[in-house]
Amino acid sequence: MDGTLTLPQHDFKAIKAELGLPEDADILLHLSQLPKLEALQKQKILDKIEIDLAGEAQPAVGATALIKGLAAQGVSMGVLTRNSKTNAHIALKAIGLDQHFQDQHVLGRDEVAPKPNPHGIQRLLSSWKIQTQQALMVGDYLYDLQCARAAAVAAVHVDSTEQFPWPEYTDLGVRDLANLHQLVKEVRGG
Repeated sequence: MDGTLTLPQHDFKAIKAELGLPEDADILLHLSQLPKLEALQKQKILDKIEIDLAGEAQPAVGATALIKGLAAQGVSMGVLTRNSKTNAHIALKAIGLDQHFQDQHVLGRDEVAPKPNPHGIQRLLSSWKIQTQQALMVGDYLYDLQCARAAAVAAVHVDSTEQFPWPEYTDLGVRDLANLHQLVKEVRGG
């Protein structure tokens, strides 16, 4: 969500510092490897940080038009986040798009293994009864793209800098969701 449907707001360096984690650590992986009590304490801190950020979410450029346009065409959509499902719903409500996502299609780290594990995409595809070639994953970070590749779906990389640093995992690069929306309209005819 952060950096894809919403404007990027997570300062991962600061979050890691607040949690006392190494700068190069994958937050979720690192927490999963800590002793249980320490992991629970740090998870509470992380949950508080994330819930505060979710409530302040702002829609990314083009997010509203893209989601409303796809919803009007009956396109199945889901959210797969390394955040919690609760926080995803809070952020979706904050950006005014919550009504376009069914609860069972919002998957967080407590429902499925976190990205880059493909389980979340596979679960969504199964619930929609669609094949991998009928789907795409839109994301702004390496884990999103690796997840798409592992699930054998097309990977759309959103990168406002248009540098697209992971070409080996990217099928389509767009600067923002307005750019993606325009491409979708061209392909789908409206």
